[in-house]
Amino acid sequence: MKTTADRYVVATVVFVLTTLLILYSSSSVNYSVGYKVGSADSVLSRAPLNLKKWATDDSYFPAIGNKTMHLHCGQCALITSSSHLLGSEMGSEIDKTECTIRMNDAPTTGYEKDVGSKTTLRVVAHSSIFRLLRKPQEFLNKSQETVLIFWGPPQKMQKSRRGSTYRLIHRVSLTFSNLSPFIIAPKRMQQFDDLFQRETGRDRRKSHSWLSTGWFTMVIAIQHCDSIQVYGMVSSNHCRKANHKRMPYHYYEPKGPDECMTFVGNENARKGNHHRFITEKDVFAQWAKLYNISFSNPSW
Repeated sequence: MKTTADRYVVATVVFVLTTLLILYSSSSVNYSVGYKVGSADSVLSRAPLNLKKWATDDSYFPAIGNKTMHLHCGQCALITSSSHLLGSEMGSEIDKTECTIRMNDAPTTGYEKDVGSKTTLRVVAHSSIFRLLRKPQEFLNKSQETVLIFWGPPQKMQKSRRGSTYRLIHRVSLTFSNLSPFIIAPKRMQQFDDLFQRETGRDRRKSHSWLSTGWFTMVIAIQHCDSIQVYGMVSSNHCRKANHKRMPYHYYEPKGPDECMTFVGNENARKGNHHRFITEKDVFAQWAKLYNISFSNPSW
């Protein structure tokens, strides 16, 4: 017959084991990759797709005038917004590259030693336009000519319907003559969604996913560059490492959210819409084998 003490010991053991199981399960969920690249339930064909030939003449339309998007670079530097670049002293190497590609409102002023100062192409999300315009001296008054490619919801970006974001981009384009601004066409936006589904086996909308600016930028770079050196981007396995350091998500926001918490939180979220940063990096690793892409600070 069990005593009260025996029952207490048994209950304690059960409680401890249950707690450990919950913690283990929680840890496994936090660091899992929810969207296995190339999964068997892919809806679209996995026939070979050459992203070099994927672009069409109507992929972009000019925000002003009748310019066409003609950009070809032998060697490109794709500079991320990651704080891994801080202290790298890669600025001079970056600026020596034929073409430099940046994203959203990532500044160069004050960070030239680590990220360089030259900008050939900047890819900007609709949600970053207002942040970009807060410091026009940083992004819009450069002496060199810069190509800007904007992406966003078609209903806001359509020239024919004078969408709200399009009107803003158009006004800015009238003010700064050294810019060559283009907008990704609505048909092309759907093709970016189709590409995500083809590479991951997941429908972007049904899986509550948002494509990141990094996704658009990588595809655009592949199309317009013969080789790409990516600076500051971590691999999909980085945040699974037990010894990874806490790093700000952006190099220009030292008190901003932690990089890995942002990546893992977005990857595993199932309610609302979220970027699938880790999944995208799995895809980038596959593309690197096909399109002469290499990674530094950190290297893959």
